Amino acid sequence: MPKHSYQSGLIGNCAYIAHIEKDTNVSWLCFPRFDSDFIFGGMLDREKGGEFTILPESGKFESNQAYLENTNVLQTDIVSGANSYRVTDFAPRFKNFDRYYKPLMLIRKVEPLSGSPRIRVTCQPVNERGEIKLAPSLGSNHIRYMGVDQEVRLTTNAPLSYICDGKSFALQRPIYLVLTYGRPLEAAIESTSERFLQSTVDYWRFWVKSTSISNFHQKLVLRSALILKIHQYEDTGAIIAASTTSLPESPGSTRNWDYRYCWIRDSYYTLTAFNSIGHFEELEKYFEFILNLPVGEDGRYQPLYSITGDSLLIEEISTLAGYLGNRPVRFGNQAYTHIQNDLYGQVLVSLLPLYSDQRFTEAERSFSAPMILNLLDKIEATMHEKDAGLWEFRNLAQEHCYTFLFHWAGASAAAKIGIRLKNDTLYQKAIYLRDEAAQKIEACYLPDRKAYSQAIGANHMDASTLQLITMGYFGQDIERANNHLKELEKELLAQDFLFYRYKHRDDFGVPETTFLICAFWYIEALACVNRLDEAIEGFETLTRYCNHLQLFSEDVDYKTGSQWGNFPQAYSHVGLMNAAFRIGKKLDRPNFL
Repeated sequence: MPKHSYQSGLIGNCAYIAHIEKDTNVSWLCFPRFDSDFIFGGMLDREKGGEFTILPESGKFESNQAYLENTNVLQTDIVSGANSYRVTDFAPRFKNFDRYYKPLMLIRKVEPLSGSPRIRVTCQPVNERGEIKLAPSLGSNHIRYMGVDQEVRLTTNAPLSYICDGKSFALQRPIYLVLTYGRPLEAAIESTSERFLQSTVDYWRFWVKSTSISNFHQKLVLRSALILKIHQYEDTGAIIAASTTSLPESPGSTRNWDYRYCWIRDSYYTLTAFNSIGHFEELEKYFEFILNLPVGEDGRYQPLYSITGDSLLIEEISTLAGYLGNRPVRFGNQAYTHIQNDLYGQVLVSLLPLYSDQRFTEAERSFSAPMILNLLDKIEATMHEKDAGLWEFRNLAQEHCYTFLFHWAGASAAAKIGIRLKNDTLYQKAIYLRDEAAQKIEACYLPDRKAYSQAIGANHMDASTLQLITMGYFGQDIERANNHLKELEKELLAQDFLFYRYKHRDDFGVPETTFLICAFWYIEALACVNRLDEAIEGFETLTRYCNHLQLFSEDVDYKTGSQWGNFPQAYSHVGLMNAAFRIGKKLDRPNFL
């Protein structure tokens, strides 16, 4: 089987995300939100998904795609014989009137590079998951696409008739294609587009300069940070797992999920990554999201919510053909009904920087003792309850070691917060629950293997227990940590430092692909047990599994090196950033303490 890689890049402005293929097609774009219906969805169905391409008249071409350095501005160069041109795609984002300007506006600048290129622009948006093609209607300098509540408009200085008729035309000067949803662009197109482009470039480069990272693979870390940033829906602060749905974990597996939602679990990892590079705006926005989430009558959180905090995420199966013919295509995610109890501890661990980092003022610590106590109450109430675990088993409930680890870590964080707040009641309860969680973790210990299993009573190894090492559960006992790590390596390590989540049969069979964030957890664990040379070698080996733009998917087939799963996967980029940070800290402290 040939190696499979996702041939697209990403643009976004924290209000929307678009995928741009190497052939210039906008293959995925949902308006007005990350989780809305798509207006371009060729990624999931070439026939029904619509199209937005800028292709040479001859039809034969070579393509090269790259980001403008330290930005989320994407450039695609098309070469057709002696003729070439460049498509620059971006989502405007910059400060305006003391706020971020982030319109539902995709701007495409097309400029000749050499020869006398002739191009054909095809713009065919769709609605109702591809069932309806929006009808074009010519205006004076724009094309309106009719059939949705909000106006979809393409404003351009290119010949409208040629676009509507599908005719090619000579590209003699730069043209601009401004696609808007809702409010259209009503300004001078050339000068406005250029001003927006320069302002957006300036914004991203300033954002990059404000990061604080080590020299260890800076370029990769910065690209991951830039991609992670645009996965935050700034209006509410929610951070999605991925901008796509139903890209299969492996071909024919039916493990095709909608990841355009916000998992509370991800908060710990994502905020750790942002915190590590010195960015707090994202952290503060995320906590605003957490504060506004609805909870059940018993005070429980769901594992995931929509980006606006909606709790009902009913899973539906579409008739779309699917990515490379892989069905089913799902919209919505049934995991919202699951019991996943690790999330309470993860919220507490994520809250800790607000109390331990002196860069936050007292006024910014809006999370009072009652909220902390409520989270501890949930840990106490779920301490002896089976759950679906972080891998969201649909028909398997267990007492998962990973859940107890975050009960332990969350209670430990709450104890520190209790000291900071001078609240002895909170502190004492946290210490009690920390110790109880530790007993539960120890109930997962397999003495004959000197390792911790997936769950109490289970014999399976699980990559999530790598976090026992990276979260500091073993303290300074390197031998104990390394014994556990070696057993995980025996069972779950594939070639090239790739790692399986687990290898036992689940609801859909035996997993076929490795999970990238587990591989980066493994790299972190190697660094923690002072196997630093292996950690560096592993990190650099894993970086080969990105696409041409240094973007990482969710899963990797270790046999072919193919990318699978939703793309790009925020979790994978978070894993890369946290692993790089851990290695960078070790390199700064050569005694490896």
